[in-house]
Amino acid sequence: MSGCNFTIPFEGSSEKVLVKARFAVESQGGNFTGDAASGNFDVSVFGNNIAGSYTVNVQVLEIVISSKPFMIPCSVIEGFLKNQIGKD
Repeated sequence: MSGCNFTIPFEGSSEKVLVKARFAVESQGGNFTGDAASGNFDVSVFGNNIAGSYTVNVQVLEIVISSKPFMIPCSVIEGFLKNQIGKD
């Protein structure tokens, strides 16, 4: 199980972006904890856990995936979150 890092730039308030991120994780049966500055999340995919943390740095959401199945590339996780957070 390896990890990865990526950033998601956003416009508007961090609270709005985090509501979208929380929904993206919880709609997949995961857990999302934290506040407007930082937090953690985890979700089970195909019986494997994806876990990570986030930090808000001005208008950028910094994501660190600390645990993921090797069969799921970082780019898939990043693409899913960017797609979910980019929706209005």
